[in-house]
Amino acid sequence: MAHYKLNVFHWHLTEDAGWRIEIDKYPLLTGIGAWRRGTQLARPAETFDRLPHGGYYTKEQIRDIVSYAGKRNITVIPEIDMPGHTLAVLAAYPELSCTGGPFKVLEHWGIQKDVMCAGNEQTYTFIEDVFDELLEMFPSEIIHIGGDEAPKDRWKECPKCQEKIRAEGLKDEHELQSYFVKRVGKLLQDKGRKMIGWDEIMEGGLAENAMVMSWRGEEGGIEAAKMHHEVVMTPTSYMYLDYYQGTPEAEPINIGGNLPLEKVYSYEPLSPRIPEENHRYVVGVQGNLWME
Repeated sequence: MAHYKLNVFHWHLTEDAGWRIEIDKYPLLTGIGAWRRGTQLARPAETFDRLPHGGYYTKEQIRDIVSYAGKRNITVIPEIDMPGHTLAVLAAYPELSCTGGPFKVLEHWGIQKDVMCAGNEQTYTFIEDVFDELLEMFPSEIIHIGGDEAPKDRWKECPKCQEKIRAEGLKDEHELQSYFVKRVGKLLQDKGRKMIGWDEIMEGGLAENAMVMSWRGEEGGIEAAKMHHEVVMTPTSYMYLDYYQGTPEAEPINIGGNLPLEKVYSYEPLSPRIPEENHRYVVGVQGNLWME
């Protein structure tokens, strides 16, 4: 990364398909949440092996990587995804869900309806506990909270979520997500850190001082920059390096898409739709390489 003059490593450590970081207070995150029963081998999705697979980074390993990167002027920004992409969490601690489970760690791609319960105060206690240990490992000012692809199906049927909507005077489940994100952002701010999230964190109202990572095209980034929020441009059509780069039949299994290297290099993050005086809010681009 240093050779190519890349100065930030965004480390996505949690997913539906696995929790990859040691947290002392919640040992089941790695005891259960870090292991899946098999692996998708090909498309269609029904093609699996049946070999249990998993693992995680110890705190010692995390600190070693952060130190190694720091000596090369690379900042490591961790991502703990929430409230969606949390099936590995819910498999370990189903009481943090709306339904109580049971759940299993995911073995294939896809958006899951089961997410953290935004109406349960225990959820926020869990998040703060995890952050307390996370921030000891990562000195980065910026912390990524995900916020993407969180369906509202369970929240619509959850008594605790509906009560939270009423108690906070929220309009709907989208505003409940905004409440959730703003509360998490305030938690980080109180600990001297700054929140970044995928562009879904704008839905229902953007949290104060939040940075936006624009992936569903450029719209979120353009809007956030106009609102004087810092933006990282990473639209799928230019920046998703996990897409096929050539003939799919000649490449290893990928999630889909087609993104030749020439198109990546052609990307101009300063859209003409962003007023020139707001260009300074576009702090960079990011190439996403989604894998294990």
